[in-house]
Amino acid sequence: MLLLTLLAVLLAQALSSVIWVAQLRATQLEGLVTSARSLAHSMVASVSYIRSLPVAYRPMVLEQLRSMGGTRFVVTLNDKPLDMNVLPRTPRKDAVIDSVGEILRAKLGDQVDVSVQFVAPDDLRIFNSGLKLEELPRSWAHYALTLEPVNPPILVTQIELGEGEWLYIASLLPEPYTSLEEQGLPAQQVAFIVMTSAFLLLFIGLLVHWQSRPLKRLARAARELSLGAEVDGPAVDGPVTEGGGSEVVEVARAFNAMRERISRYLTERSQLFSAISHDLRTPITRLRLRVELLEDPDLEARFSRDLDELELLVKGALQCVKDTDIHENIEPVDLNHVLDCLVEPFLSPLGNGTVTLDGRARRPYSGKPLALKRCIGNLIDNARKYGKRAHVRIEDGGKVFTLHVDDEGPGVPEQRLEQVFEPHFRLAGGQQGYGLGLGIARNIAHSHGGEVTLQNLREGGLRVTLVLPRG
Repeated sequence: MLLLTLLAVLLAQALSSVIWVAQLRATQLEGLVTSARSLAHSMVASVSYIRSLPVAYRPMVLEQLRSMGGTRFVVTLNDKPLDMNVLPRTPRKDAVIDSVGEILRAKLGDQVDVSVQFVAPDDLRIFNSGLKLEELPRSWAHYALTLEPVNPPILVTQIELGEGEWLYIASLLPEPYTSLEEQGLPAQQVAFIVMTSAFLLLFIGLLVHWQSRPLKRLARAARELSLGAEVDGPAVDGPVTEGGGSEVVEVARAFNAMRERISRYLTERSQLFSAISHDLRTPITRLRLRVELLEDPDLEARFSRDLDELELLVKGALQCVKDTDIHENIEPVDLNHVLDCLVEPFLSPLGNGTVTLDGRARRPYSGKPLALKRCIGNLIDNARKYGKRAHVRIEDGGKVFTLHVDDEGPGVPEQRLEQVFEPHFRLAGGQQGYGLGLGIARNIAHSHGGEVTLQNLREGGLRVTLVLPRG
């Protein structure tokens, strides 16, 4: 969110800066053209004044002007146009040259030969002899044509007054158009963009942090709820704190209501099956006593068989509820100790036991001790019961604890890999059991945020993988 916001801020600032610079340059160009036209009118006035003087007096008047300190222009009379190295053309230079040339031709006549150029101060030539600016007395031209340390380009206009007589006018453009360079973003504007972007990102970062804190609390509460732990709120064992935006508050409120309903449902379920266990065992026992009083052995056998099936169903249902019950405190579980207790009865000093164990858990796992023992025990028992041998292998990474249980049985058909997790489903009909082991193991894994999966091995047998995330 911060990266997208930063991108949006940069794009918005870039767009606004481009628009602002374009408008600034358009305004500056308009002001530059206006100044150039004003400068051209002043040139026209100077040309008209020089023209009004007798030819013999013109050099004398210009000499007196130079001796007095000159004017805003450096004006000389030459017998031919001076050849100088002109500066490369740019849009601003072209605008000035076109505007000055247009005014001069409009006021002096189209038949007048006019040359307008921009020349660098080092390449400037003033008199017929080609003197440089630095070779002249400072009072003659330096004050009018230099602006240290900028050294701006000089506008040189040469106008033919008559045959062998060219009026030379050199001048600088007025401020702020002296340099004629297109300026980018001013330093103040760049600083303003950086400051506004930094403040905007700071406030958005605080907003994201403020909104993400209740979401993190909600995620932790949901994770701990899956393990059956009480969620810490503002008070011990309290509900999730409702905070953040209105949508986050609604989610937290709905989560608290959902947790309350789940807790009430689990309590009622536990009470229900406790009542069922108590209420059904007594009549079944009475029925067995009455069956024993029957005189017909065949009828007694049929009644006994029906009562056995009924008791098997009751015990299976109660075992399913008991083994998947989540009413157990979360605490660090030493998985190595759990596995040692489960595997030890089946190990043989000669190495030909029905269970082998490879690998060790790096550190304790936060979970429900009895539930985890039932889960792993069911996986090992299934491997021994249906695959003759169980080969247990541990892969404990930094974030996930993985347990592989391989057997040497016939495996499970691919189309039945998910069906075997259903309650009371058994592939081997002749085996004893309720068909609940794998389903109970998967339910316990789910309550810890993990998973149990099945995979047929190429060399034969079935691999059951238990994955438990740490966190």
